[in-house]
Amino acid sequence: MTAPETADGNRVLVVDDEQALTRALAINLRARGWDVITAADGHGALDAAAHKDPDIVILDLGLPDMDGVEVIGGLRGWTTVPIIVLSARTGSDDKVEALDTGADDYVTKPFGMDELLARLRAARRRAIPADGESSIVTAGELTIDLARKKVARAGSDVRLTPTEWHLLEVLVRNAGRLVSHTQLLHEVWGPAYGSETNYLRVYSAQLRRKLEPDPARPRHIITEPGMGYRFEP
Repeated sequence: MTAPETADGNRVLVVDDEQALTRALAINLRARGWDVITAADGHGALDAAAHKDPDIVILDLGLPDMDGVEVIGGLRGWTTVPIIVLSARTGSDDKVEALDTGADDYVTKPFGMDELLARLRAARRRAIPADGESSIVTAGELTIDLARKKVARAGSDVRLTPTEWHLLEVLVRNAGRLVSHTQLLHEVWGPAYGSETNYLRVYSAQLRRKLEPDPARPRHIITEPGMGYRFEP
């Protein structure tokens, strides 16, 4: 029997208008110790998120009253709760739009329960610092708040897109270690991505322009040619 999840940070909001799927997910998640809230449409999702304070949201894009991307945008107006999109849409444009709007991960239907549970655990690890780990990282002029998903440079807030933040977050959580192209693509864009290194070049360049004193001679976001990237505090 699978061991229950730990109690902290285990309230999950499942948003899907397929009643059979929602019921099956709720049964499986509750059996593993998750506190499950459900909603069948976008307005119900936004209301539940506002009043029941979920730790993670699992969201279908094809809702009856509004597109799931609108729900992501609504949530991102006031909360940084991790959002895992669960959708039958397989096009890369849909995935990129959802991730750029603020989703943290994308799981394509049909899916395996073990895969979804692994994504939930990963999202919760990113959202909650480990015991003894500070959520504040300082690097030169930069102050990076992993819990609040905010960056300041020389005391001034820096506005990052959701994708820029996600890329920076993965690098910062692996500070001093090489993160491969494949790992970055999987973490930021999803498991269907593995060879689109041009995405990494574009977004790392954007981060350097916003964060580095001299983007042409980066101190923090370092390229390891042919291998990946490394964040140096």
